[in-house]
Amino acid sequence: MATRIMAGVLVVVLGCLSLLSVLVAGFTRYEVTERLDNSLQEVAERLEFVIAAHAVRPSGGTVALLPEVGPRTLAYQIATPEGRLLLRSQNAPAGIFVPVMRGGFYDRPRFRVYAVRARDGGHYILVGEPTFHRREAVRRATLISILPMIVFLPAVWLLVRWVVRRALRPLTVLQAEIRARGGGNLAPIPALDLPEELVAIHMAVNLLLDRLKKALSTERAFAANAAHELRNPIGALLAQAQMLREQLHEPEAPGRVAAMIGQIRRLGRMTEKLLQLSRASSGAAMGDDRFDPIAVLQVLAEEFADMPPLFPAVTVACDGREAPWARGDIDAAGILFRNLIENAAHHGTPDAAIAVTVSRDGVVDIVNDCDALPAHVLPGLTEPFVRGGSAADGSGLGLAIAASIAGQMGARLEIASPVPGTERGFRARVMLAATAGPS
Repeated sequence: MATRIMAGVLVVVLGCLSLLSVLVAGFTRYEVTERLDNSLQEVAERLEFVIAAHAVRPSGGTVALLPEVGPRTLAYQIATPEGRLLLRSQNAPAGIFVPVMRGGFYDRPRFRVYAVRARDGGHYILVGEPTFHRREAVRRATLISILPMIVFLPAVWLLVRWVVRRALRPLTVLQAEIRARGGGNLAPIPALDLPEELVAIHMAVNLLLDRLKKALSTERAFAANAAHELRNPIGALLAQAQMLREQLHEPEAPGRVAAMIGQIRRLGRMTEKLLQLSRASSGAAMGDDRFDPIAVLQVLAEEFADMPPLFPAVTVACDGREAPWARGDIDAAGILFRNLIENAAHHGTPDAAIAVTVSRDGVVDIVNDCDALPAHVLPGLTEPFVRGGSAADGSGLGLAIAASIAGQMGARLEIASPVPGTERGFRARVMLAATAGPS
């Protein structure tokens, strides 16, 4: 905006200055011409007075030798009304200045000539000024008038730039305040010294931030309450179904009850994934805390170790002496890594260990063994309800939840199959926003 305003103002200023320069040049040319013509008239009148006072009667073709004659010196001729040259200065041409003897101004190739008839009527006085001298005088006068405008153009540009930037400084401050707002900072913009035109924008932004904060708070509260309200009935229903299986003695009953238990478990997993997706979409991961990714992954590895045979072994290693701390919400990070490990367990080769490696630059690799996926399948795996063609039981939400949380944490999720350097496997790489640990 500042650039556009400065460009517009400078174009207008330059246009006005250019027009003013043309007008000044024309006026200067007119004034200089008028003053020089007056000089010609004055010289002619003085010559007439000298000739009349001294009763000079020059003979034909006489040349008057003037001292210190230069290229800019005025030239004069005295001629009869018939056009016969009586007297001329040494810098005047040998031929008459004008072909017809008549008073007034004449423009000749080399001279600007003024002709006047003497009062006795016996001869004409012709005074000529070299043309190049007149052009030089006009050019110098024009430059003296226009040159200050050209010299002051940089000063005009600097002043316009300073004034525009000073006028837009409140807008810059407001822009910086708006840019600082995000999922982790929805505080209203404090009172600023703004012009009247920006006060409405300030109020509208604060109103929008307030509505967004209320909407995110409501969605987070819904996700937390729904998780609590749905898990308890599903858990109770599962317990009742398991007790019912133990109490039934008909041959077909245990199989039907087992199928019902499997569906309840599937419903529970689907409900949990949907709640995780809702929590990730609500911006719950936009925290500004610091956590140790090694500690989070070790807790998850121990939890999965207590759930055989559903999960294979999960090994956590660090390729450096000390892994960096990461920035973000620790609970959201747990959901992120849990979904990636569950995805590796559900779609990997049974009984093949899942390798989790944390590098010193904040990169977490989760690798499992499986057949390589087709290249055209990979780009869509982070979309909700998209699966890679595996026959394993799953909801198609794990990678979508992980990608959403990673984006909110300022991290990046990359998936690859096969694992680079091999012909098999699947690798999920999370590049965390590393930060310094607590002092």
